[in-house]
Amino acid sequence: MRRVRRSWGGWTGPAADGAEGPGVRDVVVVAVLAAVVLGEALLRDDLAWPAPTALVTLAALAVLPWRRSRPLAVVFVFVATTTGFAVVQAAAGVGRDALVAMFALLAVPYALFRWGSGRARIVGGAVLGAGALISAAAGPNGVADVVTGFAFFGAACLAGALRRERVAAHARELDAARSREREALARDLHDTVAHHVSVIAIRAQAAAALPPDAERNAESFAVIELRARTVLAEMRSLVRALRAPSPYAPSAGVSDIRGLADPGPPAVHVRVDGPVDDIDGVLASTLHRIAQEGVTNARRHARGVSAIEVRVSVDAAAARVEVHDDGARPAAPADGPARVGGLGLIGVAERAALLGGEAAAGPDDAGGWTVRASLPLRERP
Repeated sequence: MRRVRRSWGGWTGPAADGAEGPGVRDVVVVAVLAAVVLGEALLRDDLAWPAPTALVTLAALAVLPWRRSRPLAVVFVFVATTTGFAVVQAAAGVGRDALVAMFALLAVPYALFRWGSGRARIVGGAVLGAGALISAAAGPNGVADVVTGFAFFGAACLAGALRRERVAAHARELDAARSREREALARDLHDTVAHHVSVIAIRAQAAAALPPDAERNAESFAVIELRARTVLAEMRSLVRALRAPSPYAPSAGVSDIRGLADPGPPAVHVRVDGPVDDIDGVLASTLHRIAQEGVTNARRHARGVSAIEVRVSVDAAAARVEVHDDGARPAAPADGPARVGGLGLIGVAERAALLGGEAAAGPDDAGGWTVRASLPLRERP
C-alpha cells in the first residue's frame, strides 16, 4: 500500500521523470498511421462518412507526439475530437464510423497514467470517463458501448500505471544501491585511511614531545613517510574504483592483522591462535577490519596508552577478535556518561551483525578499553 501511495501521489503528485517531447520516432509513427488511415478510408466501402472519419482520426493522431510531455492536453484533444464526432454522427442519424488505426489512440490514456502528474491523472481520468459515457449514450448499443469503452480505457490506464510503478521501483532500487555503495565507501575510508592517518599523527606528536634524538626522529619520519604513501595509494585505489570498473583485488585477511603490529609508540602487539587459514575471505576480511578499527580507536581516543594488544582466536564454533589498550578511561562530561559510540564502532557492530555475530566495546574494570567481536563459523539455527 505504501508503494502504491508513493507512486500515485494524489492531486499534488509530480509528473514522472524522463518525459520527453516529440522525437523523430514519434513523427515516423504518426506518418505511418496517417498513411494507414488514408488507405483504409479509401478502400473501405462500409464507411458512411469516409472523409470526415479520416480527418477526425488524423486530428487525434496529430497530437500523439506530445502524449508524454503534455498528456492532459492530448487527452482533451482526443476526447473533444472523438466524442464530438460521435455526437455529430448520432445527431445526423448516421451509423458510427471507426478506423482500425483508432486503436493506436489507446496510447493516450496509457501515457496519461504513465507520465502525467497527479492533477493531470485525476482530471484526465474524469475527462476520459465523461467522453466514454457521452459516446456510449450517443451510440446505438448503450450499456454495451459503456462497458467496452471503460474496458479499453481502463486497461490502457492500468498498463500505464503499472509501468510507471515498475520504473519508479527500479529507480528506488538504484538509489538504495547507491546509498549502500556510499556507506561502504565511507566505511572503507574510515577503516583504512583513518588508521594510517592516526599512526602519522601519533608519530608526529611523539617526535615533537620527546627529547631530541636523531635516530628516533629518523625512525618516526620513516614511518610517517611510509604511512603517507600508503594513504595516497588507498585514496588512489578508491578514486579508481569510483571512476571505472576495475579487476577485483584480494580482500584483507588474517595475515594483514599481523601487519598491524607496530613498535609504537604506542606499541601494537598481535597474537593469532587457532586454524585461521580455514577462515573464508569475507570472514577474514571482517576480522581484519574490526581489528584495524580497534587499533585506530585506541590510538585516537585513549589517554596515556602505552600498549595495544590484538588477539585473534579461532575454534570450531566461532572466530573472535579482541583489541585492548591500557589507556585511561575517557572522562565523563558534566551532563552525562562518557561517549562510547562513533562511526567506527558503529561500523564494527554492523560488520559483525551482517555475519550473524556480535560486537561490543567499553572500558574494562582493570583499566583500559576493549573492543570485542565474535563471528560464528556456521549459520545459527
